[in-house]
Amino acid sequence: MSALQLARAIHFDESDMRVFASPARTGEWCLSGGFEFSDWTEGDLTGKARQAFSNGWLGLETFGRVTFVAVTQIEPGELERLTDMLAAHFVTYYGAPSAEAARPVAAEELAQMSELCAGHPANTLLTVARELTEAGVRESFRVIEPQEAELDLFAVHGSLDDPHEGHGH
Repeated sequence: MSALQLARAIHFDESDMRVFASPARTGEWCLSGGFEFSDWTEGDLTGKARQAFSNGWLGLETFGRVTFVAVTQIEPGELERLTDMLAAHFVTYYGAPSAEAARPVAAEELAQMSELCAGHPANTLLTVARELTEAGVRESFRVIEPQEAELDLFAVHGSLDDPHEGHGH
């Protein structure tokens, strides 16, 4: 069995501290966390909330948001702990009846994230982009290879300002 991979929050500068109402801490494990936006409408997408929606990964300790995550290996025991934390979060914030009931959902979220990270070398960077469509929230992911990362960061910051990029209108 290959090693399990997940991703940790990473900061290159202070921008996340400014753009997210609640920034994730450097090094915390992250998920895409798209579930947070499942019932959002255009009206919710203002200010810092829009930034969290558009490009934020969800930190599993602070439940804050971060723009970049880096793929890294995770121990099975650590994954179990994260599953418990996320299940508890679903009970506290999403009205799940119990941690036991929420655990399969939490495990599925983590499995999807692990799958997204699988097969990428350590320190591969991932970004997420979300948009609201008629069918709900659409998430797309971008992979930045470790050696490209330094050059690419400039390109990424350059394209965040263009709301029409990649929306075939």
